[in-house]
Amino acid sequence: MKLKMNWANRVTVARMVFIPVFVATLLGNMPDWGPVWAAGIFTLLAITDGVDGYLARTRNEVTTFGKFLDPLADKLLVTAALVALVELGTLPSWIALVIISREFIVSGLRMVAIAEGKVIAASNYGKVKTVFQVLAIVAFIIKDASPVSRILGEQGASFVSSASWLLMALAVALTVISMIDYFYHARDVITGPWERTGGE
Repeated sequence: MKLKMNWANRVTVARMVFIPVFVATLLGNMPDWGPVWAAGIFTLLAITDGVDGYLARTRNEVTTFGKFLDPLADKLLVTAALVALVELGTLPSWIALVIISREFIVSGLRMVAIAEGKVIAASNYGKVKTVFQVLAIVAFIIKDASPVSRILGEQGASFVSSASWLLMALAVALTVISMIDYFYHARDVITGPWERTGGE
């Protein structure tokens, strides 16, 4: 069976295809404007998350494939950025671990809910969390870039550095809060009742 690719799914696939380009730009030791270019690519890819959702809704092209691929692309983009920042020594590894672990835990929780015939809708906490994660990652990418200090001066660069840590702190806090919120709304799924299957 041939898989039909609508425009929403094409945008999602394009986002996944360009993730290695973003990582290569960020880790490629490109002089001067390299981090700024990487931040621009990351921002563009993050924006496409809203684009594919808009296309799917307005063109009535919501598909099961898209429902699976879209959140996967988002998680891959954020994970790639966090791992790259840890590799650069810019971001403490425990922060990346907290954010990435949350995505695995919530994804697992949603899979359990689906198996129980329930759907856990995305919460406002999760949406705000995503916004702050994107802002924090962009700030961390550019905070040590030489063009930032040249254009904004020493005080401006210091402000960007401080703002990046504040944004990341808020992103981590919202990451944990949104995970707790998911568990709260899935409490019936977690506590059961469980049906025994497969003779176990």
